[in-house]
Formats: sequence, structure tokens, C-alpha cells
Amino acid sequence: QVQLVESGGGLVQPGGSLRLSCAASGRAVSSENVQWYRQAPGKGRELVAVIGHLGTTLYGNSVKGRSTISKDNATNTAHLQINNLKPEDTAIYYCTITMYWGQGTQVTVSS
Repeated sequence: QVQLVESGGGLVQPGGSLRLSCAASGRAVSSENVQWYRQAPGKGRELVAVIGHLGTTLYGNSVKGRSTISKDNATNTAHLQINNLKPEDTAIYYCTITMYWGQGTQVTVSS
């Protein structure tokens, strides 16, 4: 059974940074594509970033240039670092592997 557990969200001031984590069990992140999505209140889900099984990365326009997606194969964890956070980054952030989704972690950017 595949389980994904996100962590690292919280309340942060504009301009701050957060590093989100996605701990996986049942699948090895080293051999999977891992995606991060987010959903803001009243909006649809938005693809934030993808890291392929070979390490190639892709970023959504909204975070391009200020975010980094990575994988730690030793801990079977994926990470998403977002810098220069903006109020419009406020959302629940989810990681996914194939059809499996975590429960999400809330990120709130506010002064």
C-alpha cells in the first residue's frame, strides 16, 4: 500500500520561505515521478512542480524561478522549497505519485 505524508506547511510572512516534505512508503521515490499540486480556496488544483524518476524537473509558471523540487532517495522523501512566498501561494499543497495522493499540508502566506 502506498502512503504519502506531507509536512512542513505553516504560516509564513510574505517574502519568506518554506520547505515542504513528502514522505513516501510503498513506493520508492527514486523510481517514480513525483508531483506537487496545490489548491487555493475556491480554486481548482494547480500543478506546482514535477520531478521525474531520472531527476528532471518541471515547474509551474506561478513558482518558476523561486522554487526547487528534489528527492532524497535515502529517506524516500520528496521536497519542495518555495522562496519569496506571496499571499497568492496560500493553498493546500499535495504530493502525488501515480494515482496516490497525500492528505496535504496547509501553507498560509500572510503578514
